[in-house]
Amino acid sequence: MKKQRIIFMGTPSYATVIFQALLNAPDIEVCALFTQSDKKAGRGQALVPPDIKRFALENKIAIDIFQPQTLKDEQITAQITSLKPDFIVVAAYGKLLPTDILDIAPCINLHASLLPKYRGASPIQQAVLNGERYIGVTAMKMEKGLDTGDMLGLSYVLAKGLSSDALFDLLAKKAADLTLKVLRSYDKILPLKQVDALSSKTSKITKEMGLISFELTCEEFERKLLAFTPWPGLFLQSGLKLKSLRCVKAEHSFKAGEIVEIREGEVITACIDGFAHIQTVQAPSKQETDALSYINGKRIRVGDTFY
Repeated sequence: MKKQRIIFMGTPSYATVIFQALLNAPDIEVCALFTQSDKKAGRGQALVPPDIKRFALENKIAIDIFQPQTLKDEQITAQITSLKPDFIVVAAYGKLLPTDILDIAPCINLHASLLPKYRGASPIQQAVLNGERYIGVTAMKMEKGLDTGDMLGLSYVLAKGLSSDALFDLLAKKAADLTLKVLRSYDKILPLKQVDALSSKTSKITKEMGLISFELTCEEFERKLLAFTPWPGLFLQSGLKLKSLRCVKAEHSFKAGEIVEIREGEVITACIDGFAHIQTVQAPSKQETDALSYINGKRIRVGDTFY
């Protein structure tokens, strides 16, 4: 049986899971990996490879790795053409594919949302912020537009109570299975066009999105905490990160941010329509600690504002 020749394009751990599934498939040959450039990180600003490149190097995967600054280069197009791929599979690569590459072979993107509702850079986080009950992944035949191509298949999970990082892990596994199914039955799939009127475009997550005050409802608190875990997290104007908390809805007459009770294991602070039970926090340049130790160190008491 002739193996399908696949060029894979991806960068973070989500892509790595799909990449592994392709490598392990007996009927598939991954002939090249494209990923983002190494990035400087840490105090020493050492170059750190993307997760998928690190995986390939650590496991001594015998595959050519390309990290072009741009795909709009005739040499890159020629290189991809020379590899004679049957498909180009893309998962969280971080670059748009120009028409010259889209024309080489069918390009299949594993987008982490149930299209067409959440297109763009942060579909999982936005779906969590909006309280979606189901969150999924869509296999899509790529075209020139951003996440606008015809849908080839989808898979989903129940999202209630799950953080963005947990959903990324679950959806990566779903995407890996979906990728294999789509590749193996591609000729039998009837592509489904997206309804543009039902779409929205999500923006890239920035650190500033994690800035909050206690002028939030319990629902807003919980959704933001789930959406922005692990990054950028939730933090107050002071820079204090709220690492873990739970919210309880209740009528009250306290002002938002006022500490109403201090008990073992948590500090209870008023929000708009209830109380935030704060368990662990992290001050700037400090280690994570329990909320009680933090307020004792700050000499904050009941009736004070949590900051």
